[in-house]
Amino acid sequence: MCNVDSSYCAGDEFSSSNAPYSADRSALTVAEPPIETDLIPQANGELMLSEPSTAMITGAGGWLGRSMNAHLARTGWRVIALPRAELDITNQDDVRRAVELFRPYVVINCVATADVDRCEIDRDWAFAVNASGPRFLARACREFGADILHVSTDYVFDGSKEGFYTQEDEPKPLSVYGASKLAGEFAVREDAERFYLIRTSWLFGVGGKNFGSRIFEHARQEANLKGVIDQTSIPTYAPDLAGRIEQIIRLRAHGLYQVTSSGPTTWFDFAKRALELAGLVDVRIEPVNRVALNQRAPRPHNTAMRCLVSEKLGLEPLRHWSDALEDFVREITERNM
Repeated sequence: MCNVDSSYCAGDEFSSSNAPYSADRSALTVAEPPIETDLIPQANGELMLSEPSTAMITGAGGWLGRSMNAHLARTGWRVIALPRAELDITNQDDVRRAVELFRPYVVINCVATADVDRCEIDRDWAFAVNASGPRFLARACREFGADILHVSTDYVFDGSKEGFYTQEDEPKPLSVYGASKLAGEFAVREDAERFYLIRTSWLFGVGGKNFGSRIFEHARQEANLKGVIDQTSIPTYAPDLAGRIEQIIRLRAHGLYQVTSSGPTTWFDFAKRALELAGLVDVRIEPVNRVALNQRAPRPHNTAMRCLVSEKLGLEPLRHWSDALEDFVREITERNM
């Protein structure tokens, strides 16, 4: 049965009802001076740093971490890629030693888990990874003069809004996972000197388990596929998100962003389109309501987001998820040939 969540989902206790949220805290701030380095245009239109800055990626073994590593290496950064086996961000001493050793210009925290239901039954684990870990990174960045970019989730919202959530909407998480991710946002705000917070949704990419790759795993196993029809958000392709993250870092416009691909959809429609692109037209997928899956953690009904800060900065929207899905399916297909 394919009913996978892909939200970003690791201990300081946190209760959203006891932590008032102010839209002013997400205001855009532009740091001066900008990055002191020349940019060299390349044939593919990307810009390469003439003198590499150092980016330290935590959670580098996941699909966003891998995409981030590949993108930054291609555009001329010096990348320190640290998977969980090399750096456990829940260990404050190890975090401090790593930042002190590598002295990065920016730390990009890609540590994540999609196990929303485990968070519901293992609260201490969820808050250790999603709140304490980011706090330790933020403290080390402040001490050693680094920026921090932390990736969060659309699950900070309760899903009751019609239309798009913006940074002006108050987060009201329904689940332990969402509450722990919101706690991580507050931890970074409180302890970092300069930060970028990037909320994203329904992340998919090649490498690691996510709802995109699991569609094909279940299809190959001839499993019964079920696609949820009453939950809406925006699938986001990891390589596209990685490119936008680098753009934001180059701008040095610190603040809260909501970065997704374009076009709200449902799990069912995403899975159906993926199967069509892969030529798996004979694979049946059953439409179901979320409640029929009897999952432990509640899921928000609608968490489609738009980014007021990106619009203010003149950043073009990322491409539609269905266009990105074509690249994803092509790569998955080539790897399985």
